[in-house]
Amino acid sequence: MQPGIYENWEDCKLQVIGFEDAQYKSFPTMSEAQEAYEQGSIAYRQQVVEKTFELRSNTSDESYIRESLAVDAACSGNPGAMEYRGMLVATGKEMFHVGPLAQGTNNIGEFLAIVHALALMKRDHFSLPVYSDSQNAITWVRKKQCRTKLEQTPENVRIFELIARAEKWLNENTFENAVLKWDTASWGEIPADFGRK
Repeated sequence: MQPGIYENWEDCKLQVIGFEDAQYKSFPTMSEAQEAYEQGSIAYRQQVVEKTFELRSNTSDESYIRESLAVDAACSGNPGAMEYRGMLVATGKEMFHVGPLAQGTNNIGEFLAIVHALALMKRDHFSLPVYSDSQNAITWVRKKQCRTKLEQTPENVRIFELIARAEKWLNENTFENAVLKWDTASWGEIPADFGRK
């Protein structure tokens, strides 16, 4: 693995796929990518979080918490190629993106995304509420168990490794973050939505 700035996904994925805990993020401009790379991932994330707290809603009738982190998953088929990500609601900045991984489901992706968000914030010493639009995933997190009916196959072994890791983290850690249901009917698509509907 060679850390750096890559101009396309094909080059980037050669450096991240198959490497545990690999971190990567897309940026709209090269200058933003260079700034984040020079700061390092922890300093960059902290700066994003600090900016989030400085922002306040321009309207007074929003029911959701702007200073929060939203997660979402996308799956091409059921099961199918699954990916998930987390974004800061106030700024739209992507904090993490995992996948696509073969032979997963949307609910598994949502579960992994919530736990990923909680673990990331605990590790980096900041705390925000987490929104998901999957009630199943929220329930699984509360029960500390991914209750999927999906069977493990050679193709999706990596997903089941991530599930085991997430369940282990939930059973060994505490967190104060609220895990909340995103109200799609009232607020529109969750900010982390992949836009593939």
